[in-house]
Amino acid sequence: MSDSDNKKKVVFSDTDVRHAQLKVRLQYDGISQAEFFRSFITGYLEKDKSIMDFINRYKENNIKMSKRNIKYIIRDNEQAEDLLAKFGIEDEELEDIFDIIAKSNPEI
Repeated sequence: MSDSDNKKKVVFSDTDVRHAQLKVRLQYDGISQAEFFRSFITGYLEKDKSIMDFINRYKENNIKMSKRNIKYIIRDNEQAEDLLAKFGIEDEELEDIFDIIAKSNPEI
């Protein structure tokens, strides 16, 4: 199986104006669209503090989620990170655990 067999395309629509603004900003910063989106996704998946702060502000301003619920989510995420650190479990090990579970329980 080649590396390209494991890749997925992410496509969405936006206005012509916003697309043009994005292209100009990316060219100014010397970043390709693919590099920009991959870096943002990486930061989001790795729960980069700056990106998560942005996402929480976005949810607060654009999604009908109360500040109280957002605080609970932030607190729960911090507690989860503390527990993983306390037991010395790193992201790679966590992925391995999920892979093992998925192999032994394919119906999940």
